[in-house]
Amino acid sequence: MSRSELPVPYHFNEEKTGQIWKVAYQQRAEEARDWAYKYNIKPASKDKVKICLLLVDVQNTFCNPEFELFVAGRSGNGAVEDNKRLCKFIYRNLDLISEIIPTMDTHQAIQIFHSIFLLNEESKQPAPYTLISVEDVEKGIWRINPEVLEIIGLKKEKAQGYLLHYTKELKDSGKYNLTIWPYHAMLGGIGHALVPAIEEGIFFHSIARYSQPDFQIKGRNTLTEHYSVFGPEVRRDINGKQIAEKNTELLEKLMKYDAVIIAGQAKSHCVAWTIDDLLQEKKDIAKKIYLLEDATSPVVIPGAIDFTEAADKAFKIFAHAGMKIVRSTESVESWKGIKVL
Repeated sequence: MSRSELPVPYHFNEEKTGQIWKVAYQQRAEEARDWAYKYNIKPASKDKVKICLLLVDVQNTFCNPEFELFVAGRSGNGAVEDNKRLCKFIYRNLDLISEIIPTMDTHQAIQIFHSIFLLNEESKQPAPYTLISVEDVEKGIWRINPEVLEIIGLKKEKAQGYLLHYTKELKDSGKYNLTIWPYHAMLGGIGHALVPAIEEGIFFHSIARYSQPDFQIKGRNTLTEHYSVFGPEVRRDINGKQIAEKNTELLEKLMKYDAVIIAGQAKSHCVAWTIDDLLQEKKDIAKKIYLLEDATSPVVIPGAIDFTEAADKAFKIFAHAGMKIVRSTESVESWKGIKVL
Protein backbone atom coordinates (compact mmCIF):
# COMPACT_ATOMS: atom_id res chain seq x y z
CA MET A 1 0.00 0.00 0.00
CA SER A 2 1.41 3.40 -0.95
CA ARG A 3 1.99 5.99 1.73
CA SER A 4 -0.28 9.04 2.00
CA GLU A 5 1.41 12.39 2.53
CA LEU A 6 0.60 14.06 5.82
CA PRO A 7 -1.46 17.27 5.90
CA VAL A 8 0.08 20.59 6.87
CA PRO A 9 -0.83 21.41 10.52
CA TYR A 10 -3.29 24.24 11.03
CA HIS A 11 -0.76 26.35 12.98
CA PHE A 12 1.38 26.97 9.88
CA ASN A 13 0.59 30.39 8.42
CA GLU A 14 2.56 30.88 5.21
CA GLU A 15 1.87 34.62 5.25
CA LYS A 16 4.11 34.88 8.33
CA THR A 17 7.06 33.05 6.72
CA GLY A 18 9.02 36.23 6.07
CA GLN A 19 8.30 37.75 9.48
CA ILE A 20 9.84 37.67 12.98
CA TRP A 21 7.76 36.16 15.78
CA LYS A 22 8.04 33.95 18.86
CA VAL A 23 7.45 30.23 18.49
CA ALA A 24 4.92 28.95 21.06
CA TYR A 25 7.06 25.98 22.09
CA GLN A 26 4.85 24.42 24.76
CA GLN A 27 1.72 24.65 22.65
CA ARG A 28 3.51 23.28 19.56
CA ALA A 29 4.96 20.44 21.66
CA GLU A 30 1.53 19.35 22.88
CA GLU A 31 0.12 19.57 19.37
CA ALA A 32 3.06 17.60 17.94
CA ARG A 33 2.46 14.74 20.36
CA ASP A 34 -1.24 14.69 19.42
CA TRP A 35 -0.29 14.89 15.72
CA ALA A 36 2.03 11.90 16.03
CA TYR A 37 -0.70 9.87 17.73
CA LYS A 38 -3.40 10.88 15.24
CA TYR A 39 -1.32 9.99 12.17
CA ASN A 40 0.57 7.06 13.72
CA ILE A 41 3.94 8.79 13.30
CA LYS A 42 6.68 6.60 14.74
CA PRO A 43 9.88 7.77 16.48
CA ALA A 44 12.77 8.32 14.07
CA SER A 45 14.67 5.50 15.74
CA LYS A 46 12.19 3.08 14.15
CA ASP A 47 12.95 4.23 10.58
CA LYS A 48 14.16 1.48 8.28
CA VAL A 49 15.01 4.01 5.60
CA LYS A 50 17.06 6.82 7.14
CA ILE A 51 16.54 10.23 5.50
CA CYS A 52 18.36 13.41 6.52
CA LEU A 53 17.27 16.95 5.69
CA LEU A 54 20.27 19.29 5.56
CA LEU A 55 19.11 22.91 5.80
CA VAL A 56 21.78 25.44 4.85
CA ASP A 57 21.67 28.80 6.64
CA VAL A 58 17.90 29.25 6.80
CA GLN A 59 18.43 32.30 9.01
CA ASN A 60 16.78 35.71 9.24
CA THR A 61 19.87 37.44 7.89
CA PHE A 62 19.34 35.64 4.53
CA CYS A 63 15.62 34.93 4.56
CA ASN A 64 13.88 38.04 5.91
CA PRO A 65 13.39 40.92 3.43
CA GLU A 66 14.26 43.47 6.14
CA PHE A 67 17.63 41.94 6.96
CA GLU A 68 21.18 42.43 5.70
CA LEU A 69 21.65 39.74 3.06
CA PHE A 70 18.16 38.81 2.00
CA VAL A 71 18.42 36.28 -0.82
CA ALA A 72 15.92 37.76 -3.22
CA GLY A 73 16.81 35.83 -6.36
CA ARG A 74 15.55 37.29 -9.61
CA SER A 75 11.95 37.16 -8.40
CA GLY A 76 12.72 39.66 -5.64
CA ASN A 77 11.17 37.44 -2.95
CA GLY A 78 13.16 34.24 -3.40
CA ALA A 79 14.00 33.09 0.13
CA VAL A 80 10.51 33.79 1.48
CA GLU A 81 8.84 31.75 -1.24
CA ASP A 82 11.48 29.03 -0.82
CA ASN A 83 10.72 28.77 2.89
CA LYS A 84 6.98 28.55 2.36
CA ARG A 85 7.57 25.50 0.21
CA LEU A 86 10.21 24.16 2.61
CA CYS A 87 7.92 24.36 5.65
CA LYS A 88 5.17 22.51 3.81
CA PHE A 89 7.68 19.89 2.69
CA ILE A 90 8.80 19.28 6.30
CA TYR A 91 5.23 18.90 7.55
CA ARG A 92 4.03 16.70 4.68
CA ASN A 93 7.04 14.41 5.09
CA LEU A 94 7.32 14.51 8.86
CA ASP A 95 7.12 10.73 9.04
CA LEU A 96 9.92 10.21 6.50
CA ILE A 97 12.55 12.70 7.67
CA SER A 98 14.69 10.98 10.29
CA GLU A 99 16.81 13.98 11.26
CA ILE A 100 17.10 17.66 10.40
CA ILE A 101 20.56 19.23 10.34
CA PRO A 102 20.45 23.07 10.20
CA THR A 103 23.69 24.91 9.48
CA MET A 104 24.18 28.32 11.10
CA ASP A 105 26.35 30.99 9.50
CA THR A 106 27.94 32.65 12.53
CA HIS A 107 29.97 35.86 12.49
CA GLN A 108 31.48 38.67 14.51
CA ALA A 109 32.44 42.14 13.33
CA ILE A 110 36.17 41.62 12.73
CA GLN A 111 36.44 39.02 9.98
CA ILE A 112 38.19 39.02 6.61
CA PHE A 113 34.98 39.57 4.62
CA HIS A 114 33.75 42.59 6.61
CA SER A 115 34.62 46.22 5.84
CA ILE A 116 36.51 46.85 9.08
CA PHE A 117 39.17 44.29 8.10
CA LEU A 118 40.65 46.24 5.15
CA LEU A 119 41.78 49.75 4.20
CA ASN A 120 42.70 51.34 0.87
CA GLU A 121 45.48 53.83 0.11
CA GLU A 122 43.29 56.62 1.55
CA SER A 123 42.68 54.62 4.76
CA LYS A 124 39.05 54.09 3.82
CA GLN A 125 37.26 50.80 4.37
CA PRO A 126 35.75 48.96 1.38
CA ALA A 127 32.03 49.27 0.81
CA PRO A 128 29.82 46.18 1.02
CA TYR A 129 29.93 44.01 -2.14
CA THR A 130 33.43 45.19 -3.02
CA LEU A 131 35.37 42.36 -4.70
CA ILE A 132 39.02 42.07 -3.65
CA SER A 133 41.17 40.43 -6.34
CA VAL A 134 44.76 39.19 -6.33
CA GLU A 135 45.65 42.04 -8.67
CA ASP A 136 44.17 44.59 -6.26
CA VAL A 137 46.32 43.28 -3.44
CA GLU A 138 49.46 43.11 -5.61
CA LYS A 139 48.96 46.77 -6.55
CA GLY A 140 48.59 47.70 -2.91
CA ILE A 141 45.02 48.94 -3.39
CA TRP A 142 43.91 47.03 -0.29
CA ARG A 143 45.73 46.14 2.93
CA ILE A 144 44.72 44.69 6.28
CA ASN A 145 43.65 47.34 8.77
CA PRO A 146 46.53 47.61 11.31
CA GLU A 147 44.01 48.12 14.12
CA VAL A 148 42.74 44.53 13.80
CA LEU A 149 46.14 42.79 13.67
CA GLU A 150 46.39 42.08 17.39
CA ILE A 151 42.85 40.69 17.43
CA ILE A 152 43.42 38.34 14.50
CA GLY A 153 46.90 37.32 15.60
CA LEU A 154 48.93 38.60 12.64
CA LYS A 155 52.13 40.64 12.81
CA LYS A 156 52.31 43.83 10.74
CA GLU A 157 55.13 42.56 8.52
CA LYS A 158 53.14 39.39 7.73
CA ALA A 159 49.76 41.00 7.06
CA GLN A 160 50.05 41.91 3.38
CA GLY A 161 51.65 38.56 2.62
CA TYR A 162 48.68 36.77 4.17
CA LEU A 163 46.16 38.83 2.21
CA LEU A 164 48.02 38.13 -1.04
CA HIS A 165 48.24 34.41 -0.20
CA TYR A 166 44.54 34.32 0.64
CA THR A 167 43.33 35.95 -2.58
CA LYS A 168 45.69 33.76 -4.64
CA GLU A 169 44.31 30.64 -2.96
CA LEU A 170 40.78 31.68 -3.89
CA LYS A 171 41.77 32.31 -7.49
CA ASP A 172 43.78 29.11 -7.86
CA SER A 173 40.90 27.02 -6.49
CA GLY A 174 38.41 28.58 -8.93
CA LYS A 175 36.36 30.27 -6.22
CA TYR A 176 34.88 33.75 -6.09
CA ASN A 177 37.09 36.74 -5.33
CA LEU A 178 37.15 37.78 -1.69
CA THR A 179 33.80 39.53 -1.26
CA ILE A 180 33.15 42.22 1.31
CA TRP A 181 29.71 41.43 2.72
CA PRO A 182 27.48 43.64 4.86
CA TYR A 183 27.72 42.75 8.54
CA HIS A 184 25.43 39.76 8.84
CA ALA A 185 24.56 36.63 10.85
CA MET A 186 26.06 38.39 13.86
CA LEU A 187 26.43 36.05 16.81
CA GLY A 188 23.85 36.95 19.45
CA GLY A 189 21.72 38.99 17.04
CA ILE A 190 18.26 38.39 15.60
CA GLY A 191 19.73 37.94 12.13
CA HIS A 192 21.67 34.90 13.34
CA ALA A 193 18.50 33.07 14.42
CA LEU A 194 16.58 30.64 12.24
CA VAL A 195 13.53 31.96 10.43
CA PRO A 196 10.69 31.42 12.96
CA ALA A 197 8.53 29.46 10.51
CA ILE A 198 11.41 27.06 9.85
CA GLU A 199 12.37 26.92 13.53
CA GLU A 200 8.78 26.00 14.37
CA GLY A 201 8.78 23.23 11.76
CA ILE A 202 12.05 21.81 13.08
CA PHE A 203 10.77 21.93 16.67
CA PHE A 204 7.48 20.27 15.70
CA HIS A 205 9.42 17.52 13.91
CA SER A 206 11.71 17.08 16.92
CA ILE A 207 8.80 16.47 19.31
CA ALA A 208 6.68 14.37 16.95
CA ARG A 209 9.56 12.09 15.95
CA TYR A 210 11.77 12.15 19.05
CA SER A 211 14.56 13.44 16.83
CA GLN A 212 17.09 16.01 18.06
CA PRO A 213 18.18 18.48 15.35
CA ASP A 214 21.95 18.61 14.87
CA PHE A 215 22.86 22.30 14.61
CA GLN A 216 26.13 22.94 12.76
CA ILE A 217 27.90 26.23 13.51
CA LYS A 218 30.19 27.63 10.82
CA GLY A 219 31.92 30.88 9.89
CA ARG A 220 33.55 32.13 13.11
CA ASN A 221 37.18 32.03 11.91
CA THR A 222 38.50 35.58 11.48
CA LEU A 223 40.99 34.71 8.72
CA THR A 224 38.82 32.92 6.16
CA GLU A 225 35.41 32.85 4.54
CA HIS A 226 33.30 29.80 5.32
CA TYR A 227 30.51 29.25 2.80
CA SER A 228 30.46 25.45 3.05
CA VAL A 229 29.51 23.70 6.28
CA PHE A 230 32.22 21.12 5.52
CA GLY A 231 35.14 23.51 5.55
CA PRO A 232 36.42 27.07 5.02
CA GLU A 233 37.48 28.57 1.70
CA VAL A 234 41.16 28.67 2.71
CA ARG A 235 42.49 26.21 5.28
CA ARG A 236 46.22 27.00 5.48
CA ASP A 237 48.32 30.15 5.75
CA ILE A 238 51.27 31.13 3.58
CA ASN A 239 53.56 28.77 5.53
CA GLY A 240 51.21 25.82 5.24
CA LYS A 241 50.06 26.13 8.85
CA GLN A 242 46.47 25.06 9.35
CA ILE A 243 44.11 27.90 10.24
CA ALA A 244 40.85 25.93 10.08
CA GLU A 245 39.69 22.32 9.81
CA LYS A 246 37.30 20.27 7.70
CA ASN A 247 34.07 19.10 9.30
CA THR A 248 34.92 15.42 8.93
CA GLU A 249 32.47 14.36 11.63
CA LEU A 250 29.49 15.64 9.63
CA LEU A 251 30.86 14.13 6.41
CA GLU A 252 31.03 10.71 8.01
CA LYS A 253 27.59 11.09 9.56
CA LEU A 254 25.90 11.85 6.22
CA MET A 255 27.49 8.80 4.63
CA LYS A 256 25.42 6.62 6.97
CA TYR A 257 22.09 7.93 5.64
CA ASP A 258 20.10 6.27 2.86
CA ALA A 259 19.25 9.71 1.47
CA VAL A 260 20.29 13.31 2.15
CA ILE A 261 17.98 16.12 1.04
CA ILE A 262 19.57 19.58 0.76
CA ALA A 263 17.89 23.01 0.71
CA GLY A 264 18.56 26.52 2.01
CA GLN A 265 20.35 29.73 1.14
CA ALA A 266 22.00 30.83 -0.96
CA LYS A 267 22.00 28.54 -3.97
CA SER A 268 24.99 30.38 -5.44
CA HIS A 269 27.12 30.45 -2.32
CA CYS A 270 26.68 28.45 0.90
CA VAL A 271 24.44 25.81 -0.69
CA ALA A 272 26.62 25.40 -3.79
CA TRP A 273 29.90 25.26 -1.87
CA THR A 274 28.45 22.86 0.70
CA ILE A 275 27.34 20.48 -2.05
CA ASP A 276 30.63 20.88 -3.93
CA ASP A 277 32.68 20.11 -0.82
CA LEU A 278 30.52 17.09 -0.09
CA LEU A 279 31.04 15.83 -3.63
CA GLN A 280 34.80 16.42 -3.54
CA GLU A 281 35.24 14.69 -0.20
CA LYS A 282 32.74 11.84 -0.66
CA LYS A 283 32.13 11.17 -4.37
CA ASP A 284 30.27 7.94 -3.58
CA ILE A 285 27.56 9.88 -1.77
CA ALA A 286 26.28 11.57 -4.95
CA LYS A 287 23.64 8.91 -5.60
CA LYS A 288 22.16 9.58 -2.15
CA ILE A 289 21.83 13.35 -2.59
CA TYR A 290 18.55 15.09 -3.48
CA LEU A 291 18.60 18.84 -4.14
CA LEU A 292 15.35 20.71 -3.46
CA GLU A 293 15.70 23.18 -6.30
CA ASP A 294 12.51 25.09 -5.45
CA ALA A 295 13.71 25.69 -1.87
CA THR A 296 16.87 27.64 -2.67
CA SER A 297 17.66 30.89 -4.52
CA PRO A 298 20.83 32.62 -5.78
CA VAL A 299 22.28 35.92 -4.61
CA VAL A 300 21.01 38.75 -6.82
CA ILE A 301 21.67 42.42 -6.07
CA PRO A 302 19.97 44.49 -8.82
CA GLY A 303 22.51 46.67 -10.58
CA ALA A 304 25.41 45.08 -8.70
CA ILE A 305 25.73 41.28 -8.89
CA ASP A 306 23.68 38.37 -10.20
CA PHE A 307 24.86 34.83 -9.44
CA THR A 308 21.88 33.06 -11.04
CA GLU A 309 23.81 31.61 -13.97
CA ALA A 310 26.69 30.50 -11.75
CA ALA A 311 24.24 28.74 -9.41
CA ASP A 312 22.42 27.00 -12.27
CA LYS A 313 25.73 25.88 -13.75
CA ALA A 314 26.79 24.40 -10.41
CA PHE A 315 23.54 22.44 -10.10
CA LYS A 316 24.02 21.00 -13.60
CA ILE A 317 27.47 19.80 -12.54
CA PHE A 318 25.97 18.20 -9.43
CA ALA A 319 23.30 16.46 -11.50
CA HIS A 320 25.94 15.17 -13.91
CA ALA A 321 27.80 13.71 -10.90
CA GLY A 322 24.71 11.67 -9.99
CA MET A 323 22.76 13.90 -7.62
CA LYS A 324 19.02 14.23 -8.20
CA ILE A 325 17.39 17.60 -8.77
CA VAL A 326 13.91 17.43 -7.23
CA ARG A 327 11.07 19.68 -6.14
CA SER A 328 9.40 19.99 -2.76
CA THR A 329 5.95 19.62 -4.30
CA GLU A 330 6.76 16.15 -5.66
CA SER A 331 6.06 12.97 -3.73
CA VAL A 332 9.26 11.70 -2.12
CA GLU A 333 8.21 8.21 -3.19
CA SER A 334 8.45 9.30 -6.81
CA TRP A 335 12.09 10.30 -6.46
CA LYS A 336 14.43 7.88 -8.15
CA GLY A 337 16.50 5.86 -5.69
CA ILE A 338 14.29 6.25 -2.60
CA LYS A 339 12.21 3.28 -1.42
CA VAL A 340 9.84 4.35 1.33
CA LEU A 341 8.88 1.40 3.55
